[in-house]
Amino acid sequence: MTQQRLNSEELVTELDISHIVIEDDTPVDNFQSEKQQRLLVEPLYSSWLPSVPFIAGANVGLFYGLKLDPIVPDAFLSLNVKMPDDWSQKQNRSYFVWEFGKLPEVAIEIVSNRKGHETDSKKADYARIGVAYYVVFDPLKQIQGKDELNGSLMKVWELTGKQYVEVPEPFWLEFVGLGLKLWEGIFEDQAGVWLRWCDRNGQVIPTGGEGREIERQRTEIERQGREIERQRAEEAELRAKRLTERLREMGINPDEI
Repeated sequence: MTQQRLNSEELVTELDISHIVIEDDTPVDNFQSEKQQRLLVEPLYSSWLPSVPFIAGANVGLFYGLKLDPIVPDAFLSLNVKMPDDWSQKQNRSYFVWEFGKLPEVAIEIVSNRKGHETDSKKADYARIGVAYYVVFDPLKQIQGKDELNGSLMKVWELTGKQYVEVPEPFWLEFVGLGLKLWEGIFEDQAGVWLRWCDRNGQVIPTGGEGREIERQRTEIERQGREIERQRAEEAELRAKRLTERLREMGINPDEI
């Protein structure tokens, strides 16, 4: 290893981030955003089984330059990275690109008002730094009238070169191995239209609670199947017994038939 490389590695290790503010106590926008963020993170840890480690997060600063303000996606997904063990270290408490060595593959913005610039300046920022997929979800219909949403609740873009190109439905993120879809249902006692991760067949990635309910139903179906088989066996045994008794009443020894 050359001295030049050693110095380079020491420089990366000793970056001074003491001036960077990573926790500013800014609250999330509203209950809907808070629940939606959780719905985009929890199922991945509960039910998704990729072949590589990953980090999914919500409302965490994405720092891509030492002297630049971070971008704070409402949710993100980054593959081939592991969560740091020691959160007492400042460099482990936010997503510092130079620490993880890469950008997240997916950034998602949930529109809560008309001032977020999700389809213009934010979109341009994500394209500039090189996030592969950018998603805008407008559950409260705040910016549906904008040209780039065209009345839709969500749009997905994929980075091609240095520009985003819209991904058509179904929204499959090839480089990630996941899809996204709008799902109408109840999450944490709240009915609505939600943004959900899904597999290639469009089946949503279940939450931990949904996974347990699916397992409970599967177990109940198996129990019912065993009960049906037991009842059939008992009925067959009863029919055989009655037949034997009938043959004996007729003077026929069933053992000699």
